[in-house]
Amino acid sequence: MSVSVEQIAFRYRLVDSASGVTRETAKRLAKQLGMDETQAIHHALHELAMRVLPQYEADEGALTTAQVRQIQDRVPPAVKRSVRSSLLDPK
Repeated sequence: MSVSVEQIAFRYRLVDSASGVTRETAKRLAKQLGMDETQAIHHALHELAMRVLPQYEADEGALTTAQVRQIQDRVPPAVKRSVRSSLLDPK
């Protein structure tokens, strides 16, 4: 069974910059990560995708007053507590 995979041309930069790297840098990175260049490129793109792209579906906006009330009704009441500290000398 043959699977068709879309491909793009990938061109390394002549110098390292914020918008690309040289092949030498890609090779060094791949060696450091213990993978080949293709895996390193995929790894870098995955890391960027996790930082830049939303990781969840967009919701319907802010909660309604009724939804907030339902949440508040389910949360147990807070217990007030005090903490004594030996770091401060109360005078």
